[in-house]
Amino acid sequence: MEIFGYVASVFIGISLGLIGGGGSILTVPVLVYLFGIEAFLATEYSLFIVGISSLIGSASYFKKGLVNFKTALVFGFPSIISIFLTRNYLLPLIPDEVFTFGSFIVTKDIFLLLLFAGLMITASYKMIQRSVVLKTINSEKNNTPLAVAEGSVVGILTGLVGAGGGFMIIPALVNLLKTPMKTAIGTSLVIISLNSLIGFFSSMNHVKIEWNLLSTITAIAIVGIIIGSQLSKKIDGKKLKPAFGWFILVMGIYIIIKELFF
Repeated sequence: MEIFGYVASVFIGISLGLIGGGGSILTVPVLVYLFGIEAFLATEYSLFIVGISSLIGSASYFKKGLVNFKTALVFGFPSIISIFLTRNYLLPLIPDEVFTFGSFIVTKDIFLLLLFAGLMITASYKMIQRSVVLKTINSEKNNTPLAVAEGSVVGILTGLVGAGGGFMIIPALVNLLKTPMKTAIGTSLVIISLNSLIGFFSSMNHVKIEWNLLSTITAIAIVGIIIGSQLSKKIDGKKLKPAFGWFILVMGIYIIIKELFF
């Protein structure tokens, strides 16, 4: 199954480069179901892969002046604090056996995968409903406190499941902090890279890292980002986003069915 995992890693990068986000949410399922990595370790690996990939992806936006570091600080600082606390204090509190339904035991890994599936379904809705952001973009209110609160929520979710949370960050930057869309995407990539890498390095001592495997998957994802960035010049990523959203929805439902019934 590993060969399929490497192929899927390319598509993770392509989706990031082509549609500006969403690809990171495939990382954990690829690691768990194609590489056979346990869910908790997969969230750790995902933080590194997503962090490095987003950092590479943000370079072109930085060169074009499409990164607002003040906005990144407002949203990113509470997010970084949340992810640090989540990885180092909240996750260790989750027991190996979370709860039971009769003879069915919901383990920590199953719990994390079900939580991740719920996040995938939420993300898919955001991708399918392309007009959601545009409905509130003309609001004159710059609501920094709400942005700080949402940054904290994103940090907790990123810490728990290892996903970047771009589907939450970009609407918050646009709607709450009045950031232009292209700048919001570039700034979001910077926030995601900081969140993910700080989360990874702050908790990496809790797990055993197979650096050869991790670096290989990350390198392949980066190649995918380069391909996706080139394709984005010829293909409108926005038109592909709803279709990708439906794919994420199916994947989320598949994870729930697999973990609960098989």
